[in-house]
Amino acid sequence: MSKYPVIIIGGGLAGLACASRLHQAGIDFQLLEASSDVGGRARTDEVDGFLLDRGFQVLLTAYPEAKRLLDYEALKLARFSPGALIRRQGRFYRFADPWRSPRHAVATVLAPVGSFSDKLRVSRLRAGVCRGKLEDVFQRPETRTIDTLRGRGFSDSIIERFFRPFLGGVFLDRKLETSSRMFEFVFRMFATGAAALPAGGMGAMAQQIAEALPADSIRTAAAVDSLDETNVRLKSGEVLQTEQVVIACEAPAAAKLLGNPVPTPGRGVTCIYFAADNPPIKEPILVLNGDGVGPINNLCVPSEVASSYAPPGKALISVTVLGVAGDGIEDEVRSQLRDWFGAVVNAWRHLRTYRIPFALPAQTPPALSPVAKPARCGERRFCCGDYLDTASIQGAMSTGRRVAEELIALQGQSTTSPDR
Repeated sequence: MSKYPVIIIGGGLAGLACASRLHQAGIDFQLLEASSDVGGRARTDEVDGFLLDRGFQVLLTAYPEAKRLLDYEALKLARFSPGALIRRQGRFYRFADPWRSPRHAVATVLAPVGSFSDKLRVSRLRAGVCRGKLEDVFQRPETRTIDTLRGRGFSDSIIERFFRPFLGGVFLDRKLETSSRMFEFVFRMFATGAAALPAGGMGAMAQQIAEALPADSIRTAAAVDSLDETNVRLKSGEVLQTEQVVIACEAPAAAKLLGNPVPTPGRGVTCIYFAADNPPIKEPILVLNGDGVGPINNLCVPSEVASSYAPPGKALISVTVLGVAGDGIEDEVRSQLRDWFGAVVNAWRHLRTYRIPFALPAQTPPALSPVAKPARCGERRFCCGDYLDTASIQGAMSTGRRVAEELIALQGQSTTSPDR
């Protein structure tokens, strides 16, 4: 029977962040991943030469944990243009960040997306969330995002045409019931960094972390069936002994292993990919549905951000539909796309549809009071994952590091104990 000081269950970003910190400290571990590769919800598939992220995602380069853990230069990050194009009453209007895209300031002011006063309020909001330390954001009173926006005086016009589709795509919550602390944190990250895609797809982040770990420290296709205080039993029947277990699965899987109810409900999403000969939008920018009608919440052309997402001479279109859509969604989406871009959409080839029931944990107040949740979930058990912090890449990585540091501290205590 194999024995390891630490077993990490789950090879997503939380588990990999934990493994990375343990490796730095010289603590041996074995990471078990149920699927064929690491990455969890941040994986990328290659289909006919196209890179398909499992759900539209971006890396916000201002995330402190990502800056600490990832080599951005090696990832060859490609950045989105700051701002968005908003589809409104048959036209596309530019809504840019005037701080970083001053040449579009006039177009933004003239866009029928809220009033001039609303746009001044956006500037004040930006200044407010960027003031002070990041920790200060998490000390402010927590309410729903929609209540915060209304409390700051934003009109229904800008809420409906910009904030609902933009934040709805970030939180997978068009009702904007997500914690205001999460909203201010994310707004700060967008304001102080870039939204980017790695050249190799979002899955390249996990691959980069994994490649820096010992080759024999990660096992894939190693699904865990059950565990107790000292043993981890795989579905294959193999039993591994350990001193400490880190459960780095997403919330539903972690709850099942622990025999607990799911600690938080999840938000689902449907992501549909099309291949085209030419991009419908010839710039690296997010497109938002400002009308609020039809299944599409947001759209982008990843190959206009990073050309590696599509073969030469081709374009990749990514469409996000909030919730887990049923059969026929591809036809509904294509119909709306024809309204936006014309008959050329008929020639687009459907590549794949991802239906993801638990894409993000729902974080309605008081979900982030406190932000960082305790990692202990048993005498010898620790949990990490974005449901224990902000529902983000930052949250996943942060919890993984925190668990590792608790384990490192325990290791130090055990080596200095007079009983040893």
